Amino acid sequence: MAKIHTTNYLDTFIAVADDSAAMAGTVPPSRTEPSVAELTHAMIAANPYRYTSDDVIFTVWADRRGLDPQDRPAARAQFFAKGQPCLRSSDLGKRYGWGVHSDAEGRVAIYAVESAEYARLVAGVDPSGGAATVTRAMRSGRMSASSSGK
Repeated sequence: MAKIHTTNYLDTFIAVADDSAAMAGTVPPSRTEPSVAELTHAMIAANPYRYTSDDVIFTVWADRRGLDPQDRPAARAQFFAKGQPCLRSSDLGKRYGWGVHSDAEGRVAIYAVESAEYARLVAGVDPSGGAATVTRAMRSGRMSASSSGK
């Protein structure tokens, strides 16, 4: 059987990227054809701690391609047969000011950068008071030699 890759994190908070200009969590703008960020935000915001990162990333990919529900199980297996970008690369944390928390089962919720919940999570404390590993969303651009300390 082929190796199955995952984008799921456990007990981890993905904080807003270091180079993000977002001062508050904002909803990605609506477009005629919804963006990946818009669909990702809508799915997680409406269903905190219901779906895993894998569920969200695959569903957004499949919805944007109009995949029929009966074709999704096979398509999902094929989709995760190779590595996929995780939510660290999402515009939610790079542009729109949302941190993503994954619980012990890998289910995700989002928190606005200006919220008290975000402040607790970025300090390494999850909503139940336990420990959360903290990482950052990926930077939007390359660091210049002068800003990287080199």
